[in-house]
Amino acid sequence: MPVPWFLLSLALGRSPMVLSLERLVGPQDTARCSPGLSCHLWDGDVLCLPGSIVSAPGPVLVPTRLQTELVLRCYQETDCDLCVRVAIHLAVHGHWEEPKGEEKFGRAADPELEESRNAFLQAQVVLSFQAYPTARCVLLEVQVPAALVQPGQSVGSVVFDCFEAALGAEVRIWSYTQPRYQKELNLTQHLPDCKGLEVQDSIQSCWALPWLNVSADGDDVHLVLDVSEDQRFGLSLYWNQVQGPTKPWWHRNLTGPQTITLNHTDLFPCLCIQFLFQVWPLEPDSVRTSICPFREDPRAHRNLWRAARLQLLPPRGWRLDAPCSLPAEATLCWQAPGGGPCQSLVPPLPPANVTVNKALELPLLNVHPNLCVQVSSWEKLQLQECLWVDSLGPLKDDMLLVETRDPHNNRSLCALEPSGCTPLLSRASTRAARLGEQLLQDLQSGQCLQLWDDDLRALWACPMDKYVHQRWALVWLACLLFVAVLFLLFLFRKDQVKGWLRLLKEDIRAGPATRGRAALLLYSAEDSGFERLVSALASALCQLPLRVAVDLWSRRELSAQGPLAWFHAQRRQTLQEGGVVVLLFSPGAVVLCREWLQDGASTPAPQGPHDAFAASLSCVLPDFLQGRAPGRYVGAYFDGLLHSDAVPALFRSVPVFSLPSQLPGFLGTLQEPGDPRPGLLRERARLVSQALQPALDQLLKAPGDPGDPEDGTRDGT
Repeated sequence: MPVPWFLLSLALGRSPMVLSLERLVGPQDTARCSPGLSCHLWDGDVLCLPGSIVSAPGPVLVPTRLQTELVLRCYQETDCDLCVRVAIHLAVHGHWEEPKGEEKFGRAADPELEESRNAFLQAQVVLSFQAYPTARCVLLEVQVPAALVQPGQSVGSVVFDCFEAALGAEVRIWSYTQPRYQKELNLTQHLPDCKGLEVQDSIQSCWALPWLNVSADGDDVHLVLDVSEDQRFGLSLYWNQVQGPTKPWWHRNLTGPQTITLNHTDLFPCLCIQFLFQVWPLEPDSVRTSICPFREDPRAHRNLWRAARLQLLPPRGWRLDAPCSLPAEATLCWQAPGGGPCQSLVPPLPPANVTVNKALELPLLNVHPNLCVQVSSWEKLQLQECLWVDSLGPLKDDMLLVETRDPHNNRSLCALEPSGCTPLLSRASTRAARLGEQLLQDLQSGQCLQLWDDDLRALWACPMDKYVHQRWALVWLACLLFVAVLFLLFLFRKDQVKGWLRLLKEDIRAGPATRGRAALLLYSAEDSGFERLVSALASALCQLPLRVAVDLWSRRELSAQGPLAWFHAQRRQTLQEGGVVVLLFSPGAVVLCREWLQDGASTPAPQGPHDAFAASLSCVLPDFLQGRAPGRYVGAYFDGLLHSDAVPALFRSVPVFSLPSQLPGFLGTLQEPGDPRPGLLRERARLVSQALQPALDQLLKAPGDPGDPEDGTRDGT
């Protein structure tokens, strides 16, 4: 007797039974219908083209439910195939249009209407079947006398025999009418294998059915196929998708026992294995059977979610791409700036399983960057993507208002916050409660953006920028007053501070190009008085838009690296940043330069553990000898310590200045091109001269002055 499908699925659970199936003789497809209906099966298959849904012109027949049953289609006593019988239950959809006002006044009914009610309701029902690698569509014509039916009434069923399928395969069945008046019906089922049915003597593939064992070895998964030594068969691996066609992945023709090795990252729940057996030598690939061993494998489900990708498609679309169908639900949520969980919104997206690899529409009137789509499985968040971040910009500090309406059109408003939905005009200590009246006014004045609306609810996004600005206005005003008071105190307290502030003001007006050029000062460490003079110059230059490096401030690095390594590093960094190296000439420095020029190949020994000038000559002088110095070096000496003629001629290929008498030109050379006006340079030179002159006077008045004019001239001649 026939076995209903639901009984079969129960029998194939944890304690499977062995069931026998009804046998159909012959290869022909047939159709039969319940009493009161007449039906006809078109010859051959048809194209599967559902088309768009159209309005019914009146009462029409539509499919309402699908039922399936397993049978055997037999060509000989021991040559049968598994076959799926499909029953389509039909009902009347739509109603007759009644004439307006005629029967109310006793007039005769419309003869055309009476004739249509005495005619037949006819439908063309398409039945679509898919099981890898087979896809078929058949067309059934069904009709019923119109006088015997009422709108919404079930009229009977049509039974189709049958769709052949492989053992262990997953089959999908759809049904709809042409033209289509409603959404198509669909059904997905997994067929049993030889072990669950009493078919071993009838289906030839069960005679040579291999024993498949799946084992894991580290990151590898082994498919062990145990068949006879001379058994030839084809093996295919494919992705069995619910939406869209199946995707072949791997195929081999094999003989005898085999072990197929897969990486654990290749496993997916829809990865299936199909065997194609050569039962008779003259009929290759005559029998097929399929199995999907990874449907419940946790590794396969983890790989599936790792491979899934959630995309948001402008203006209001979204799409979930995955190799297999996903047991998941999608919802809309609101993501506030500053982190925190994304809060679910009403309405959620349709609660049915997510359709993968298909663009879907979001039920929104307008889009907002804080709206996100979440995809969850078994109440666990798997994927989240916010709406078109690239096109709508970052998250906004907007307040989401949820409007609820009752059947009497009374409405209430609440604001969505991390603690929940806070009613407006409430006494809660939240931001929404404090600004409840203002938010209500913004909503009534049309300043809020409506995101979604139906008969019972609506969502509004209200901007909060102006309230944030008002909150911080007093704080900023207090800060500005404090800065102004400090400015006035420094301005009237000290003239030098006043000059530096005026200089800073000029720098700001001149723009960022005038600030921050690097300068490396090199000098010969002769005595403590000269070092104080160099330190005063370096400190004064730091108050300008210059970044000064000098060995006086890097004693620890000099001791650790050595003078030569320290100079190399500082020189390379300064020149790479577009800076300048300043050579400060003194009588001792002139002597070192002349000794180096006379020896040529040898480098003078450093004069002390921290004398970077002596160590640097091996790199500085070659730049001058090879013409690479202009634009990278500047020379300087101090008034009263050295005569201009004492500077070796080799170094005059770059500008050489006397300090502090030629400070404007010296500072102008240190600045980058296009830097400050002459008036600003003079002001800077005055400030540097004020800082430099006391140290220079102290050095010139010291007993045993090394900078005596005669000595300086003598050393330089």
